[in-house]
Amino acid sequence: MTGILTSEADFERVRAWRVTDAADYPGYLREAGRLLAEAVEEYGTVRARMFHPEDFADYCLLHGLDVREQAARDGYLVNPPLRTQLVTYRGEDLADFLPRLVRAREGGLAMRHADLLMDGALCGTEAAASADPRVRWTYQQASEVFRRVLVGAGCGAYEFRAVVDAPGGPLEARARVLHWEDGAVRINDEDLDLVTAVLCAGLYCELPGAAVLHGTQGSGALCGEYRQVAWAWRSTGYEWSPAELAVAGVAALPGFSLGTVV
Repeated sequence: MTGILTSEADFERVRAWRVTDAADYPGYLREAGRLLAEAVEEYGTVRARMFHPEDFADYCLLHGLDVREQAARDGYLVNPPLRTQLVTYRGEDLADFLPRLVRAREGGLAMRHADLLMDGALCGTEAAASADPRVRWTYQQASEVFRRVLVGAGCGAYEFRAVVDAPGGPLEARARVLHWEDGAVRINDEDLDLVTAVLCAGLYCELPGAAVLHGTQGSGALCGEYRQVAWAWRSTGYEWSPAELAVAGVAALPGFSLGTVV
């Protein structure tokens, strides 16, 4: 388990806390990359989380710890609010890994929001969630909505964005998706968890929402034919239907009917 500073501003803020001995942020990133590579070679699987100065300071205040102590940093790293904030390092470049850490933290906050809306049913114990038929059914429905969006879109490289109009502020999720001709889908686990949670909370609490899938449809296997697409759907809180709208600045035409996708 390791924590990584994801911006130069965060690096400068924690200098006085002796979090790192690096002289500058580029040097810090080089050292972090080397340590990650060594850990993968030694342990096989390495998980990391974003080291966020404000989160760390709040953790130390809550537990009466000194931000300059190693024990405080160790305790913070292994006790994220949600396990979804822990991201598995796959050997990718740090330039690709750092955004995943940031999204995992943001996703964790959104996941907590969704869990609060569902009275703790979303992130509670698996046994408790399974014991509630409505929670189980709604989660399955949310997964099915996302599955039908991807199946209907076909192969391509897309970004999916969803927003639910929730008490306390919008509940948002986004995910990049690669969909191959054979039906295989590549999506980061933490992104899939968040998308499903947001859709689930919207259906469970009967909250209105909107979603957009946009990107490049097609593949080289299909005679190299590609086209740019942007489809949208709106939810009444009960069901999703095609609509012309924009989510997070992405404008889209009405999507296909999810009821026609099998």
